[in-house]
Amino acid sequence: FCNAACDAFLFAVFIVYTNSGADITNPVVGSPQVVWSANRDRPVRENATLHFTEDGDLVLRDADGSLVWSTNTSGRSVVGMNITASGNLLLFDRKNASIWQSFDHPTDSLVPGQTLREGQRLTANISATNWTRGQLYLTVLPNGLGAFADSTPPQQYYSYTVSKPKAENKSAYVTFTNGSLAIFASFTKPGVPDKSITLPSASSVQYMRLESDGHLKLYEWVTTGWSIVDDVLSLYPDNCAYPTVCGPYGICSDNGQCSCPSANVSSNYFRQIDDRQPSLGCSLVTPLSCQSLQDHQLLALKDVAYFSSSDSVNLKNEESCKQACLKNCSCKAAVFRYDQNLSDGTCFLPSQLFSLMNNQPTVTHYNSNAYVKVQIVPRATNNGTVSSPSSRGKVMGAGAILGSTLGALFAVFLVAGLTVFFMRKKNSHMEEEDQFDQLPGMPTRFSFEELKVATENFCKKLGEGGFGSVFDGKLGDMRVAVKRLDGVGQGKKEFLAEVQTIGSIHHIYLVRLIGFCAERSYRLLVYEHMCNGSLDKWIFYRNQVVALDWQTRRRIITHIAKGLSYLHEECRQRIAHLDIKPQNILLDDNFNAKVSDFGLAKLIDRDQSYVMTRMRGTPGYLAPEWLTSRITEKVDIYSFGVVVMEIVCGRKNLDYSQPEESIHLISLLEEKIKEDRLLDLVDNRSNDMQLHREEVIELMQLAMWCLQIDSNKRPSMSTVVKVLEGAMNVETCLDYNFVTTTPVMPSNANHLEASPPQSAALLSGPR
Repeated sequence: FCNAACDAFLFAVFIVYTNSGADITNPVVGSPQVVWSANRDRPVRENATLHFTEDGDLVLRDADGSLVWSTNTSGRSVVGMNITASGNLLLFDRKNASIWQSFDHPTDSLVPGQTLREGQRLTANISATNWTRGQLYLTVLPNGLGAFADSTPPQQYYSYTVSKPKAENKSAYVTFTNGSLAIFASFTKPGVPDKSITLPSASSVQYMRLESDGHLKLYEWVTTGWSIVDDVLSLYPDNCAYPTVCGPYGICSDNGQCSCPSANVSSNYFRQIDDRQPSLGCSLVTPLSCQSLQDHQLLALKDVAYFSSSDSVNLKNEESCKQACLKNCSCKAAVFRYDQNLSDGTCFLPSQLFSLMNNQPTVTHYNSNAYVKVQIVPRATNNGTVSSPSSRGKVMGAGAILGSTLGALFAVFLVAGLTVFFMRKKNSHMEEEDQFDQLPGMPTRFSFEELKVATENFCKKLGEGGFGSVFDGKLGDMRVAVKRLDGVGQGKKEFLAEVQTIGSIHHIYLVRLIGFCAERSYRLLVYEHMCNGSLDKWIFYRNQVVALDWQTRRRIITHIAKGLSYLHEECRQRIAHLDIKPQNILLDDNFNAKVSDFGLAKLIDRDQSYVMTRMRGTPGYLAPEWLTSRITEKVDIYSFGVVVMEIVCGRKNLDYSQPEESIHLISLLEEKIKEDRLLDLVDNRSNDMQLHREEVIELMQLAMWCLQIDSNKRPSMSTVVKVLEGAMNVETCLDYNFVTTTPVMPSNANHLEASPPQSAALLSGPR
């Protein structure tokens, strides 16, 4: 079994739902689901070998001959190997007795009929794309079932125990049956479980997997794909109780948002690991060092709890809990939990900190405070040495006399200078603010406070858009999407472009700009809300339960074309969008598509044939003429052609999970045309797409017309609309070379102005 790029391989057992119970050569839509693997921590390369030796050992070697894995069963009279209907790989002797079985070596999954025994564990992958075993595991304990985050000691995040005493000389176990996860521990009644976790009864094939986020998900084949039918581990009070939900040091709020620890001080001790993915967690700005215990402090986080308190220490007082952490270098935080009416409580001192969570006393019925250990940065003295906190008073005292003398003189000049500076800055700022009010055709202007209230302090992020983040909001009874620019310096011009451009145009297939905010350094845009989000999540992600049918895809393409046609040909000035991609196509509740994100828009006067502009947009969607910076609205038509191919094929143009020869979809298109095998590219997740082959091929021909290297050979968007509506045919004389690495001059141009190529930058992501 190989990964998406097929550059790493597992020896694995997988489930595949087929059209015939006896035929696995023709699987229907839905990728095979691995339920056991031998070498998850060490995938092998192409040309690796699996050898069943004469001594009865099953051996996996990499392409270079190195030993990767074996059953270690040589000399144990193994004579054969088979796999049972339930997915158990067996090595057996002449009496058909099992010598080795994969069920005794579980990875991250259970199948019906499989038993997990005391001491065995399911260990989650590091991530959905990395098979290596991660830090979260589920195991059978002597008195039940427990889930842990692996650290020293392990930190428990789930417990399901049996109250009856454990039977002597017997090991507890858990069995996955149809409709339950049965726990056997006391054995007071033979064959009767002590406790069971109820599961949905199987109407088709099922399996359960411990996911990388700690959830134990039950999957079932439903109609055309694998669906999650149950989240088996019920954590209290909510999903914030999972140890990695917001990454290390991240704080999970009750609405699922992640943030870094902070206090009402000027010092910033934490930074997000990735600003665009807050769930990855936070890192210390200054790492903790055991050589600097005197510089350790505790950052107080009121009403913050931790998922685990199973290994608490015998400290009933909050202050003693804090001091114990400061004295222990391996302690990363002190978490003190106590009942609402008591001051004595439970102290937990984790040596590794996973995700924290905001505590809701009215829900949990206990209070909790967390004190996260941070390290302050010692200040340097004037001789270059570093002062400790205890020595700083002496240094400050020695310089007090000299400082007071020079300080008075310096203060006079400082006050005068600052007065002039701030007056100039204020005047400049007021002039700049006035520019927004003077713009013609401006939409509604909101104050920052109004939008802060509308978004509940920007608590629910919908995603990332061009130059900023997009948040869910509500103005009266109307849901809106509020885009907040990440910084004034980055995107100020783009902000003005969006306000001026979208504020003056209205079209059914363009996202409507409702208002904006331009207050002090704040720059925000208020759009209509599109409940089905961006197109990319519906065509790129393989775990999407419902694949879009042919008619929906065609309708989306038509709507995009009509929106662009309006921008290019029906506005007073032609508007080139410059960043057409699925992330900038939003869908309403009926899957009507609207073009969004005009942060890069360029206005072109009717008497201009092109404009000169710096390279911008998103790699994979850039027309060849970007190399010359001579831009017309035809760059949007090239990008539209790429998007059409992505919609038809159900994959990204640049997909690095594909084999090397298939990474670039448009290059692959060139090859398939030569081989007359265009249907190989069509999204195989949708049977409906296969039923409309002729229409699909016609649409791919239209995409090829839009992908012509010579921009003058591309159709206008109004022509594209006519083709989609059946009023015109696609041009037949097409150039099937769509990719170039050299500057391209339009066929009617007399000269080419030199302009050095600039590297493209990814400016916007999915909302």
